[in-house]
Amino acid sequence: MTRFRRTCTLLATLLTLPACSDDGGTSSGGSTAGVTTAPTTNSTNSTNGTTTTGSSNSGTDSTSEASGGNSDSDSETAAPTSTGMVDPTTSGGFPKLDVGVEETTDGVTTDGDEMGCRKVDFLFIIDNSGSMSDEQQSLIDSFPGFISAIQSQLDEAQDYHIMVIDTDPWVFGGCNLICPLFGNTCPVAGLDYTCGTPPLECEDVLGAGVTHPRGLQSSSKDCNFSTGFRYMDVTEPDLTSTFACAAQVGTGSTSDPERPMEAMVQAVAPTGPAFECNTGFLRKDAILVVTIVTDEDDNFGDGSAGNAAGWKASLVAAKKGDEKALVVLGLYGDNDQPNGICGPLVDSSGAEPSPRIREFVESFGDQGISGSVCAPSYDSFFSEAVGLIAQTCDDFVPPPM
Repeated sequence: MTRFRRTCTLLATLLTLPACSDDGGTSSGGSTAGVTTAPTTNSTNSTNGTTTTGSSNSGTDSTSEASGGNSDSDSETAAPTSTGMVDPTTSGGFPKLDVGVEETTDGVTTDGDEMGCRKVDFLFIIDNSGSMSDEQQSLIDSFPGFISAIQSQLDEAQDYHIMVIDTDPWVFGGCNLICPLFGNTCPVAGLDYTCGTPPLECEDVLGAGVTHPRGLQSSSKDCNFSTGFRYMDVTEPDLTSTFACAAQVGTGSTSDPERPMEAMVQAVAPTGPAFECNTGFLRKDAILVVTIVTDEDDNFGDGSAGNAAGWKASLVAAKKGDEKALVVLGLYGDNDQPNGICGPLVDSSGAEPSPRIREFVESFGDQGISGSVCAPSYDSFFSEAVGLIAQTCDDFVPPPM
């Protein structure tokens, strides 16, 4: 009987003890019950001396849908759901006898904001005026090294969208009427290959991605993107040759003036004809890299509407106010700068000073890089750009999906 009483007393004592490290259902430090949070790690990867700067616009309206309406389901901004350990005190009042991974209030364990991009959207704006043949070829020649360096340095960001736009809408709609009169050729622009072919929807739209360059010295063919859209991605069987097809936009523009900045604004606008054409290109959980290649400033004739501040605002709005999600690269005339290498724009050589475009690129501070469009090679320019893109990718915090 005495042994029985001792056993009962011991069991009663054990049942009144709390579990090890149990504080009645709350974590130490006054945190919300059941939530464990790890500190955020800010990885820095500076290349070629490139630095990044903060922005008062960063993070604004990050929950809105991105232009293009393509919110991918493979975003990895949230940690995986934990099976966790359900608190026994919620169903019977028994003390905890073990402590596992605790559930948050929504069933997801948190480890702070996840930094680093997994996706990059590249937008190339290429002047297709009559003096741009050499510059287009220099861009095409530099692209393989550029994309190879991107693939190497952005090892966790291997999901790319690449879109090319030119600087004017298609203006040779009358060729179908002229062709029968001139032996199935279009003497206005030397567009014999367009005769008898149906017009391509969106090719007439300023800011729409180029899929079939037309005009003098263009690739003159359907680039046949594997995506079925107006942009290329990593599924392209031969990305460098497909980019070369699209980037050889030709020199047959007769639109006066060329409007590279308006083309850019239309390409990223949340509404309008170009938006409908470019469906899927922009993604809210990707950084956006914009490259402008032109040998003229955007001021010949009427030029693009607005000014550098307005163009910048349009681009920042496309990333929902997050200026740090942008990299802006400009190759244009530098003959108004100390040690510039461009001569005057004569026929197909030299360039025109580009103060408006320069103001736009430089308004992004360390997120913008300028180079000379007259450089014999663009390799060093894009090598520097890769460092900035990698740093921007490292610092990027994807918005909630």
